[in-house]
Amino acid sequence: MLRVNRSTPYLFLFPGFGMMLLLVFLPLVMGISFSFQNITQRNAYDKTFKVTEMQADGSVLITTTQKPATAKFVGLENYRKVFQSQDFWKVFGQTLIWTFANVFFHFVLGLGLALILNQHLKLKGWWRALLLIPWAVPSYITAFSWRWLFNGDYGLFNHILVGLGLDRISWLSDSFWAMFAVITTNIWLGVPFMMITLLGGLQGIPEELYEAAQIDGASKWNQFWNVTLPMLKPVAMVTVLLGIVWTFNMFNIIYLVTQDNPHTDILATFAFKAFFVRGEYGLACAYAVVILICLSLFSLLYLNMNKDNQTSQA
Repeated sequence: MLRVNRSTPYLFLFPGFGMMLLLVFLPLVMGISFSFQNITQRNAYDKTFKVTEMQADGSVLITTTQKPATAKFVGLENYRKVFQSQDFWKVFGQTLIWTFANVFFHFVLGLGLALILNQHLKLKGWWRALLLIPWAVPSYITAFSWRWLFNGDYGLFNHILVGLGLDRISWLSDSFWAMFAVITTNIWLGVPFMMITLLGGLQGIPEELYEAAQIDGASKWNQFWNVTLPMLKPVAMVTVLLGIVWTFNMFNIIYLVTQDNPHTDILATFAFKAFFVRGEYGLACAYAVVILICLSLFSLLYLNMNKDNQTSQA
């Protein structure tokens, strides 16, 4: 009789769990703890100072003094600063605009391209590969490419405007056009993922449903509204949720395209600047915890609403 060692599966799980503990859970706990402290770049660590004194005999005396870290627990003080700051609410509004605009166009354009690719097309594989290029290219290359296109002096877009007899636009410095620039860049980057995911969902819809709808005299629009969308909804709901979470936390596109531009700040870039630029570790961690709470609550509400809709339809 074969003897099974029940501890073996856990041994295989241990390396992955250990890496998750080291790279995810430990930094998470440290970040949450920092958010309750007045920790900054100045008081976070012990500091050693060397003092040089010239003696009467001409010799040099070097003495070392150590200043201990003075960071301390301040409770909810950092969170009070976050929610009482006018900058926070401005950036929070920009984050919502950024997230909604990107996910909306990701879904609409991705669904449109998925519907086209789901038809019987010549060279369908080539078209699919071509449309996946923006997603396959590293995001920093995409960001730098679009930053050059939006360059105020030498960019392609202003070159076209001048050729049409129009004035140049300060794409990366104007408050409206800077947000337009980063949203356009991220739409280009994110549409392929939405397209390929929705295409997989479309290919899982049985052809018999469309045949039955055609026999009943349903138009193409009625087939799309009453067959395609309901059958695609489970895939679409999950994909949209992932898109919202990723876009809400999207840092690299905004920072690489517009860099230190307050007009395009979202909560992720705002927290980054508080931590790495201003050295306000506790305040930056409070921003990060607020982001975590917002996304967690939204995800729970979103999934609960989806579950209720499925229950009511059943």
